[in-house]
Amino acid sequence: MAVVGDPRGEEQARGSAVEVLLAFLKLGLTSFGGPIAHLGYFRAEFVERRRWLDDQRYSDLVALCQFLPGPTSSQVGMALGLGRAGWPGTLAAWCGFTLPSAVALIVFAYGVSRWAGVASSGAVHGLKVVAVAVVAQAVWGMSRTLCPDRLRGGLAVLAGLLVLVMPTALGQIAAIALGGLVGAVAVRSNELPPAQHLDYEVSKRVAGTMLAVFVVLLVLLPIAASNSGAMPLAAVSVFYKAGALVFGGGHVVLPLLQAGVVPTGWVSNDAFLAGYGAAQAVPGPLFTFAAYLGAAMPEPLGGWSGGLLLLLAIFLPAFLLVIGVMPFWETLRRHRSVQQALAGINAAVVGVLAAALYDPVWTSAIRSKADFGLALAAFGLLVFGRVSPVVVVGAAALAGWVLAR
Repeated sequence: MAVVGDPRGEEQARGSAVEVLLAFLKLGLTSFGGPIAHLGYFRAEFVERRRWLDDQRYSDLVALCQFLPGPTSSQVGMALGLGRAGWPGTLAAWCGFTLPSAVALIVFAYGVSRWAGVASSGAVHGLKVVAVAVVAQAVWGMSRTLCPDRLRGGLAVLAGLLVLVMPTALGQIAAIALGGLVGAVAVRSNELPPAQHLDYEVSKRVAGTMLAVFVVLLVLLPIAASNSGAMPLAAVSVFYKAGALVFGGGHVVLPLLQAGVVPTGWVSNDAFLAGYGAAQAVPGPLFTFAAYLGAAMPEPLGGWSGGLLLLLAIFLPAFLLVIGVMPFWETLRRHRSVQQALAGINAAVVGVLAAALYDPVWTSAIRSKADFGLALAAFGLLVFGRVSPVVVVGAAALAGWVLAR
């Protein structure tokens, strides 16, 4: 059985797919606030609480997934599941983290007019506020580990400023690339801890096949859809392309989806906007909006079958990329020069998360002194009180409901 080398000198055995499923199901039910907040929840659960990996390795995964197209937080989750329990762990992580919100959005598609105001409820606002505390906790903890000197602290600040000036996926990639360049040149190899290593138990041949399938589907699906004229195949092509080509994930994918489903008449603009509002009110990845759109489409799609089909279509590229990239990445990151670059990249990731803490996490949640007080209390409970994030999330939802009355 493969083991993970732990920085405290211990060996941590592989887990089971059931363990991964239950861990991610809890997060799928409680992780509000968007992809940056999800990364904070993942760190709290898997770095601090369960200790499946350390801050260095976690930041390496975050940096890698920032460079990949698709939903960043979901890809980090898939990689964590792959590292913990192999292929079954990847599927278990995706199911646990994704299906709760997907099911909720399919149900919402059946009663869109009745529940259209759910996204503006006080309890949901409280959940967005607690996301501020979760991301702040992640930035606080990662900065102490990954920015141990003035060089890397300065890199984090510079990366954060760059992302604030360029608040796009391109800005995030530029900040991380800058961190890698500076790290490769300026970070001394004798200052770095030994790299934690994990055998993902995926051969490079299999990984190369996954990457080839990713490219082939990207090219052939639009051709097949055009030649067949079949509406389900055309929809799968649109959603696969959205999942394969969007950098930054989350809100960035919405214009592509709107351009694909509204002009064609598959979904009305009003129904699209109502579903988008509902997607803000559920935990988990925003890409599960695809399940709502599939459920809201006319026959032969629509309902549960349409929702699940398009959910699989939009997440399939992420699955293929994670399986395809991780074995090559694991070999590459063991080189000392790459570790120096990663030291700079990890510092830049801290800066990117700090910038995202302000926009969009803070700007979308903190509207009053009461909101700030709630976020501050949640931060204190998480960092100093060591209270479980699940308990803090529940308390924040209750507090948001009370404050809204």
